[in-house]
Amino acid sequence: MLLTKVIIAPDSFKGALTSTQVADIIATEINEAFPDCEIIKMPIADGGEGSVETILSSVGGTVHEATVLSPDEKEIIASYGISKNGTAILEMAQSSGITRQNGLHPMTSTTYGFGQLILAALERGVNDFMLCIGGSATTDGGCGMASALGIRFLDELGNRFIPCGETLKMIKNIDITGSIDRIKNLANSRFTVMCDVDNPLFGERGAAYVYSPQKGANPAQVKILDEGLRHYSAVLTKKFGTDFSDIPGAGAAGGLGAGCVAFLGAKLKSGIEAILKLNDFENQVADADLIITGEGKLDSQSFQGKVLSGLIQNAKGVPVWSICGFCDANEAQLRESNLIVFETSEDITVEESIKESSKYLRLAAKKAMRYADSI
Repeated sequence: MLLTKVIIAPDSFKGALTSTQVADIIATEINEAFPDCEIIKMPIADGGEGSVETILSSVGGTVHEATVLSPDEKEIIASYGISKNGTAILEMAQSSGITRQNGLHPMTSTTYGFGQLILAALERGVNDFMLCIGGSATTDGGCGMASALGIRFLDELGNRFIPCGETLKMIKNIDITGSIDRIKNLANSRFTVMCDVDNPLFGERGAAYVYSPQKGANPAQVKILDEGLRHYSAVLTKKFGTDFSDIPGAGAAGGLGAGCVAFLGAKLKSGIEAILKLNDFENQVADADLIITGEGKLDSQSFQGKVLSGLIQNAKGVPVWSICGFCDANEAQLRESNLIVFETSEDITVEESIKESSKYLRLAAKKAMRYADSI
């Protein structure tokens, strides 16, 4: 098999290698085996911390900084990217992430800084946004973000306030007219949210019950947060005439998913679909000979909305191979997908393959190239 063009689109090997490192190692082995092969690297980000760096390493662009408020309302410097094609890539983890505050504040943490980050990009004339919303510290439904963008939340006395998790239940009305003067081009902007979870806004699978304990909430606080999100959902429905609560991903990042849809008109997309679009995958794959992906553990979930499934669905008949840490998928799934798998842990323990991950990934990539040369 003569390789003239290969797309490398790996996920990270959690706890061992970033997706960019994985792509670089595989690219080195392809180049050694097929020196004239064109290599397109598309390392996959998961929407959490480091997503801007990963995406820009693939598509190119520049990094910018802005002064914003942290989740606990301290001034911090947050970075964001603008790709070569003019798309702003914003990580909410940079401004409102759990690592950007002192201690845990599940009831009062705010996404206000994320709204400020959006404003900073808007002031640069950007109108196409990719929002990466993993790693949040917040459960405010995106109210902080909306407040920074000029949207007014009013209590029963008509007083304006900025809701946080513990005060969502105080929202009586929402005034969206203020945002028109503050951001004249907001309506002309396009927002895509990288979202790989399908949790609703509230309930047993909602933002509070599933994610707020990780942010420091005790059982009593979880209940308060969930009740607040339930009330918030009813106010949104009354205001916009749309039920945002059951939109898959509405509960992502403490309800920020719902807030992005309601206040930004955002589209919630799987991370892999957003990355493929940003990388012009549809055109790149047209003349490719092979797609190589990778992840730490390949199992049944890999075929359900993750990186692997997205690549297979968009491959247009181009073969897809996976170089993974180890494979726990059944043979029927592999056959049905025509997937060829190479494991870094073959003939050794998983622990050893993780300990020397670069070495064993390189060996697995060499094996894949020998196989390509033999068919």
